[in-house]
Amino acid sequence: MSFKNNITSVHLDVLKEIGNIGAAHAATALSNLLNTKIDMKVPYVKMASFNEIMEFVGGAESVVVSIYLRIEGDATGGMFFILSVEQANHFIRKLIHDDKFDFQDTNVSDMGISAMQELGNILSGSYLSSLSDFTGLKIQPTPPALTVDMFGAIISYGLIELSQIGDHAIVIDTTIFEEHMEGSESVHGHFFLLPDPESFETIFSALGVL
Repeated sequence: MSFKNNITSVHLDVLKEIGNIGAAHAATALSNLLNTKIDMKVPYVKMASFNEIMEFVGGAESVVVSIYLRIEGDATGGMFFILSVEQANHFIRKLIHDDKFDFQDTNVSDMGISAMQELGNILSGSYLSSLSDFTGLKIQPTPPALTVDMFGAIISYGLIELSQIGDHAIVIDTTIFEEHMEGSESVHGHFFLLPDPESFETIFSALGVL
């Protein structure tokens, strides 16, 4: 894309700070939901090629739990929040108080699906609210859709339109820490922000890139 070369580490640092502000709001909401102290950080934000995106979660054939939503308003596009099945199970078991819940079961409970959608709503909504406040753009998420499938099949849905004009998306790494949880046990997820072609320019212009 023509403006990609104009994006520097400074601009990505701004997106990281926006992510951390959103993560702080999400952590408060999750703490109340789970009745335990939650802390969230955004270790990095980067522009990544579609091939790199596949590798973030261990390859195209890795089975993951995905929350997908559309972004509407002044900037449009799609956003995915991706967790491994094991890490998604960890959260949902706590939320619905069912130690046997498993997203890979044949019959996944409606309560578990609703809980995961609410988790995605909180995380995605907090980030988009922070992005909106910082850029002055009016953007809202649609209700989230949940999918459990191979990552390659999931992400290709959001890349179809973008791949016609470029080969990069914005990756927002997210780490979630629970109280008394060791660093090695922290939960790692990824946001993949996929603005529609014209909205890439809108977002980065609002951040002072263009």
